[in-house]
Amino acid sequence: MALRHAVLAALLDGEFSGYQLAKGFDIGVANFWHALPQQLYAELSRLEGEGLVAGREVVQEGRPNKRLFTVTDAGLAELEAFAAAAAKPSFIRDDLLVKVQALDGVDAAPVIAQLRERAAVAEAKTEVLGALLRRLRGGQDEDEFLRTSRRIGPYLTCQRGLAFERETREWCLRTADLLARRRAEATPGRAGG
Repeated sequence: MALRHAVLAALLDGEFSGYQLAKGFDIGVANFWHALPQQLYAELSRLEGEGLVAGREVVQEGRPNKRLFTVTDAGLAELEAFAAAAAKPSFIRDDLLVKVQALDGVDAAPVIAQLRERAAVAEAKTEVLGALLRRLRGGQDEDEFLRTSRRIGPYLTCQRGLAFERETREWCLRTADLLARRRAEATPGRAGG
């Protein structure tokens, strides 16, 4: 997947400025695709040059003018082709997992601390994603929302992000506790991580 597809998918919700798109990425897309604001602005420029998005200038009084972008028919066709193509298997590239893999040859204390930190970050993300799901649903219960809403893709990806962050939190805490117990048992009288 290229950033272009994530941008095109995010623009399905309407017309957005680069700034609004970056904010939306931070909230709704970041759980499966990370991009810096500079990358988004550059991608919008490329997509506009290729005719996949259309931009228009909005004149603002007392503030700099801004450009708003929408997906074109060519952009929708690009998304259609992307959606029809076979998905590549996902993979994890995570330095914390490498540290856990190597912990039999290193001091486990810093790894335990990092596992607890990662668990805290995952917990914070679960709160953000849970709030986003509630906001997307409005006053509807989940089944009704999924059955009747015009657009459910962002909701479904947010659900996946929430499940991922919950599992990450649980694994990190369970692993940190196990390593702390083993460390305490290996060194009598020494407190674990």
